[in-house]
Amino acid sequence: MKKILLILGILIFGNFVCAEDTVLTGGVTFDWVNMEQIQRDEAIQNYKNIIFGNSEETNYDKKELKEKYKEYLKDTDYKTHYRLANAGIKETENARLCAFFAERPHVLYMYALQYKNKPERVFYYTPYGKLMYVDEMSENYPNFPYYSKQYRINGNMVGAIYFTDKDTQYTYEPDGKFKGVWHLEKMFDNKAKLIMTRTNW
Repeated sequence: MKKILLILGILIFGNFVCAEDTVLTGGVTFDWVNMEQIQRDEAIQNYKNIIFGNSEETNYDKKELKEKYKEYLKDTDYKTHYRLANAGIKETENARLCAFFAERPHVLYMYALQYKNKPERVFYYTPYGKLMYVDEMSENYPNFPYYSKQYRINGNMVGAIYFTDKDTQYTYEPDGKFKGVWHLEKMFDNKAKLIMTRTNW
């Protein structure tokens, strides 16, 4: 579970770490540590409301999700995509790629595709081309702000993220519980305590 939530915290395709050629700038200031607690709580609740609304249902029916993404359940070009991702290639004519490696041994255990004709979705595959996860971005993607939700192939939500800008992401558990806010390489909890860092931002 920790590994998958880390994917959400680091590899959301809107700011996909594997594609570092896009530099966006904006006027948003991040001052989480110096905010009053009431301001942090308001931001957390506001972004939660935007993502989840009043809906208590956060999962798909398994059959519904599979039907919705039936043409993506199997990557028919998985051998090519695996080879390219493993070699560090980040883009093809039709898609953007990203590889996920285990640390020991250093083996590619998953790769992701964002098709250029369907940029608001990201598909995560096993090395054999079997779909594992889907990211769904909100309608205003790729313009900030936007949010994304990640689902397992069984329809269960993994988590959700609200992107205020390219450097800042508010992360939530499937039940809407606040997990933390990433700013650049640092993640802070709701009390502004540093709880995690990442090296590949």
